[in-house]
Amino acid sequence: MSEFEQRFGEFVVVRTHEQGHVAELVLDRPKAMNAVSTDMARSIGVACDALAADRDVRVTVLTSSNDRAFCVGADLKERNSFSDADLVRQRPTARGAYTGVLELPMPTVAAVHGFALGGGFELALSCDVIVADDTAVVGLPEVSVGVIPGGGGTQLLPRRVGAARAAELVFTARRVAAAEARELGLVDVLAEDARTEALALAARIAVNSPVGLRNAKKAMRLGQGLDLRAGLEVEDAAWRATAFSGDRAEGVAAFNEKRKPAWPGE
Repeated sequence: MSEFEQRFGEFVVVRTHEQGHVAELVLDRPKAMNAVSTDMARSIGVACDALAADRDVRVTVLTSSNDRAFCVGADLKERNSFSDADLVRQRPTARGAYTGVLELPMPTVAAVHGFALGGGFELALSCDVIVADDTAVVGLPEVSVGVIPGGGGTQLLPRRVGAARAAELVFTARRVAAAEARELGLVDVLAEDARTEALALAARIAVNSPVGLRNAKKAMRLGQGLDLRAGLEVEDAAWRATAFSGDRAEGVAAFNEKRKPAWPGE
């Protein structure tokens, strides 16, 4: 059971679990298999802004209300009516949805059930961990409809699986079923039920220091692509931001007193 629910527009819902420490960001446009329209993209961005500002949230889980798809990507029916000028105007809104998820400061977990294609897979790639079940089918098929991945896919997929593997997947536009996706590293965990496992993983993460979680994520994200020496400087800055926090003092005290920490979150 969720403890609190808030709707952002017509197509996005945020639910909280674990005393508000786990947020579930639900893609809720089931009749369109969560195809991302302009309105839905705007709502994802607004919901992510709200989550980023909520210091109680330690983990965010991205899920779907549709029983066949996580998200099938951009709403091509809407796009079919666009002029070039419309597409230019819509681009910042679309980017805001993907960067909103990518830049969430807390750990993020995607729960992929069914199709996660194009922008749908890019939303999953924007998360730190991808949990999938055996219904999952993932891919970046954009070149088959005359575009390219534009929600971070050309940058996030090579970082996940390497340049050559990413090139093969993007250039062929092929769809990848769950077992192969796990083998290739396109998803991280295969589970009987993606949402249940993702929420359970989030609960295990959420018992830890919120300051530590956010700074560990920041260090890993900022350090990607840097040489080792520069990366270690990034890590040191994140360590300092954590080591002199209330969470560090509470964590050490709780360890010595053999009790669960009551994280101040600052």
